[in-house]
Amino acid sequence: MTRTSSKITTPATAARGATRDFFAGLRGRIAGEIVTPDSERYDDARQVQIAQFDRRPSAVVRATSTADVAEAVRFAREQGIPLAVRSGGHSIAGLSMVDGGVTVDLSGMKRVEVDGATGRARVQAGATSGDVAGPAHEHGLAITTGDTSSVGMGGLVTGGGIGYMARKFGLTIDSLVSAQVVTADGKVRTASAAAHPDLFWAIRGGGGNFGIVTEFELQLAPVRDILGGAIVLPATREVIRGYLDYMPTAPDGLTTLVNVWPAPPAPFIPQEFVGTPCVMILPVWTGDFEEGQRAIAPLRALAEPIADTVAPMPYPAIYNYTQELTNRHGVALRSMFSDELSDAAIDAVVAAVSAPTSAVPLVHIRGQGGAIARVARDATAFAHRTQKYFVSVISVWMPEDGQGAAHEAWADALWRQLRPEGNGAYVNFLQNEEPARIRDAYPAETLRRLREIKTTYDPENMFRFNQNIQPLAGAATQAA
Repeated sequence: MTRTSSKITTPATAARGATRDFFAGLRGRIAGEIVTPDSERYDDARQVQIAQFDRRPSAVVRATSTADVAEAVRFAREQGIPLAVRSGGHSIAGLSMVDGGVTVDLSGMKRVEVDGATGRARVQAGATSGDVAGPAHEHGLAITTGDTSSVGMGGLVTGGGIGYMARKFGLTIDSLVSAQVVTADGKVRTASAAAHPDLFWAIRGGGGNFGIVTEFELQLAPVRDILGGAIVLPATREVIRGYLDYMPTAPDGLTTLVNVWPAPPAPFIPQEFVGTPCVMILPVWTGDFEEGQRAIAPLRALAEPIADTVAPMPYPAIYNYTQELTNRHGVALRSMFSDELSDAAIDAVVAAVSAPTSAVPLVHIRGQGGAIARVARDATAFAHRTQKYFVSVISVWMPEDGQGAAHEAWADALWRQLRPEGNGAYVNFLQNEEPARIRDAYPAETLRRLREIKTTYDPENMFRFNQNIQPLAGAATQAA
């Protein structure tokens, strides 16, 4: 169910782009900037990370505080105009901007405050993974963050937060202590285990369906340097099978991200191997380095390494290996959780990356388990705790490429071969797919509970530009 407020007074304005006069009232209520189509900064303000989306909002509200966000929500509600939210701008479904509506842009809200004594951090939702990793490291602390430094914390945390230390410390949501949330009525609520526990449960995996989270309180873990880098191996069935067999029993201190792809022209890749299919394992070991070397040894033993750069390093340095993906790009992405990949599926992966269409065709595999699986399935809205693997088919291209349809076709062809072996989906890795994918992301009982909480906090589905969870039919009330 999607409702539209009866208070829409300027439907033509909302459809064709609002004037400065329409937003004059809001300008007097916030400290941040309102960028409308008549501004020379408009094209910059509406740009997002994923290049194939070209949305034209009526206004981008560049918020500077929670108060700004609350005022923007109240204004959109009063005027009955669509509302979207941008944190890092990484929404692979293009939902960070909305045509003809208002986008609340949190990217200027980047404050990160780390308390070295308690190990806690207060992080505004516009901060990126890199913004958090650096200050935390200065205090000898860390938390699992996104795959690239530019991933916004707002989307990462509310979707779950599968990251580089997940097998050691759990998902990012497993370190969440409390959150400041602006709900659809424009009220600011602090959600925690003690206050609004239903809302706290829902925002840990339920995405942006329940309000705009403006600030997180996170419990960091003591981490000095990590053992990290890249191990590059030939892309064969035996190597991939060996990785899949090892990771479910690997020590918790070892978290890995694997890309099966043509070897990139990185400085550590011998020139003769550039472009040949490889398995690049990015391990992150947290703990004693001698133990870490023993934990990583079975991965090195899968084949003669093409390259091996694993060494002690500051945690933020792991982002050097994904720096290219911080550039604006087009992407086709299909993903799933799985408990097993057949030899036929592995062979299909190797064949696909051997016949790419885009500049960066890859299959991303991540061994799960460890601390992720030790949290009860119903403890958070992220319910996919026990599956062994997270697998994504990804095709990345540059904006000027012009061959997006071919790259989508490549991803879809491989996806059709892998999907029968899937079991569940990660909401942060869903594009604009069929409605059944929401049910893949949320098992029936989880979805039922999420819809009940949605009905309490957003009965009119104001926050619908996301992987949408609809309120129950007949909803008419909001939380006190």
